[in-house]
Amino acid sequence: MRGAQLNMDTVIELGLKLSDVKEDHHYGARALKLNGQMVACTPVNRSAEVNSAIVAMNFEQRAVLLRKHPSLYYITDHYAPHPAMLIRLSKITRVELARTLRVAWKCAASESAVPRSSGKAKRSSARVASVRSKSRVG
Repeated sequence: MRGAQLNMDTVIELGLKLSDVKEDHHYGARALKLNGQMVACTPVNRSAEVNSAIVAMNFEQRAVLLRKHPSLYYITDHYAPHPAMLIRLSKITRVELARTLRVAWKCAASESAVPRSSGKAKRSSARVASVRSKSRVG
């Protein structure tokens, strides 16, 4: 027998049980974050169905889950380019939601292990070098 329908409060409750996860905001919506990386949040794009959550998910794992459980998980054109997946909270069980949040936590943990500033610093350095070389040409 199915219990009460799950909602974002349930996502927050279960997600806060994961190591180092904090409640925060992501694009102005309620979210769970791990070291600044989104684990789960309320979708803000209109393409998402009512009573959905979006979770961090690598593309390979997302493809597997979408194929295995199309009634629980889905993606829209808006979210397709991102390492994330939507969950139908009206269809998923509490146990499966907790399992999915653990996978999302692992995805966010792997993303937070990559220093964000290193790529930005490389691009900035390259831009400065390019400007310097152009100024010498003339």
